[in-house]
Amino acid sequence: MHALTLSIAHARSTVSRIQLALATLIVILLTLPAPLRAQIRALSAKDSTLVGRILLAEDRRDSSSTALTQGAAHKDARVRVIALRALGRIRDPRFAARDSLPLPPLPPPTVWPEPAWRLRYRALADQKNDCGALRSALADSAWAVRLRAVDLATATCAADDGLVSALRVWIDALPANAARRAKGDVSWHAAAHSAVALARLRPDEARSRIARLAAHQQWQVRMYAARAAAVLLDTATLRVLARDVDDNVKEAAIDSLSKLTKHADDDLYLKALGAKGAQAVRAAAIALKGSTRADVPRAANAAFERWVARRVASERDARIALLEAAGRPASDDRPPSARIALSPRAVALALGADARLRVTMAPSSGGGSFVIRLRGDVAPIMAARVLALARSGYFNGGNWHRVEPDFVIQGAGPGTNEYVGYAQFFRDELGTVPHARGTLGMSTRSHDTGDAQWFVNLKDNPRLGRDYTVFAEVIDGIDVVDGILEGDVVSRVTVLR
Repeated sequence: MHALTLSIAHARSTVSRIQLALATLIVILLTLPAPLRAQIRALSAKDSTLVGRILLAEDRRDSSSTALTQGAAHKDARVRVIALRALGRIRDPRFAARDSLPLPPLPPPTVWPEPAWRLRYRALADQKNDCGALRSALADSAWAVRLRAVDLATATCAADDGLVSALRVWIDALPANAARRAKGDVSWHAAAHSAVALARLRPDEARSRIARLAAHQQWQVRMYAARAAAVLLDTATLRVLARDVDDNVKEAAIDSLSKLTKHADDDLYLKALGAKGAQAVRAAAIALKGSTRADVPRAANAAFERWVARRVASERDARIALLEAAGRPASDDRPPSARIALSPRAVALALGADARLRVTMAPSSGGGSFVIRLRGDVAPIMAARVLALARSGYFNGGNWHRVEPDFVIQGAGPGTNEYVGYAQFFRDELGTVPHARGTLGMSTRSHDTGDAQWFVNLKDNPRLGRDYTVFAEVIDGIDVVDGILEGDVVSRVTVLR
């Protein structure tokens, strides 16, 4: 009996604690601002299903879906917003009316101050003919500024021995293994950029060094060697690099060689049609366009069929180039059928669920990490697909192939080129969140061609809002983002719980 009395007392105590907790929670909720209380209020399963139907209609571009009209008349403001926004995006690919629709403003992205070196980086544009200023910039504390000075140096500075000496030193200091760099430092970058600059300033000195760079084990060095060879009109080196094992090197060499020799090297381009990388095949097909050889259309058609069989939407540019090489219109392309399926987290993200990813850079690329928050409130379908890809490990091992320190960095996915990407295109979800510094946008080639490559805005880029979807924002580690260099590798992207 005593035990039973104790159990009853314990139960009553537990109930009291639960009641107290509930009462406290109610008080907290009642003191929250009305918009936040509305955000927390749960929808029924039926309402959540309706949101899913609205998102599917948007992804299918189906303006006749009854889910849109039901959502637009729904009692919950969140559902009405999702429905009106979906209808606006379906009716107008550019969603030009986005600012005039009766939609409440979304939370603005985090405001990030810019690094001090970026002002010095920008100032160099007005000093590109000032050889002394460029020479001084080669000693800047930030490598982004140093590399910018190298890239701006032209033949007008050929007589500046101090500047040229620095270029020589950086090229000659290139180690055999340039695959690693320490935080804040470079690996292959200084030598590669300097080789192209030296080709402009002192061609004879560049020629004596180009052979070593063209045989270097780091593929980026060989790619820059192809660019330097183009400046030197060195067709022999370009022919060697057009057969390179790396398709990025192959692309750079073929693109330059075809401009110098026209169709004299069609045999080489025909062989390159068998490359594995879309970028190399595209370059070879463009080089073959207009050839009078009878075997070119046959080879281009055969290559086109191989690339159609791959069923990868984002390889469209290679397929179109092959059709043009074969003398056929782009309308003959046979892209894979769209497989539209709503990712499991899309509805929750659309209703305000918080999802974050940590992007960890490889130790060989200086290490460090940054955190992004997915903006499901503006792009729930895209955010959910990015989240699913992150869970699958899709982004692990990818690198940043495009780095413009006063614009964007781009990459993160598998492959290292503009012409590779995910098998299925992502639809645009244009919205009112601006392309501010630290926001992430989805790479595309035209409307509704998201390829799962990210770009991070390094500065405010409002003009991108017309064409590119913001799907996330950096909320921690912007200094790591600012320090990323071309070719830096993403070790892993993990979901934070």
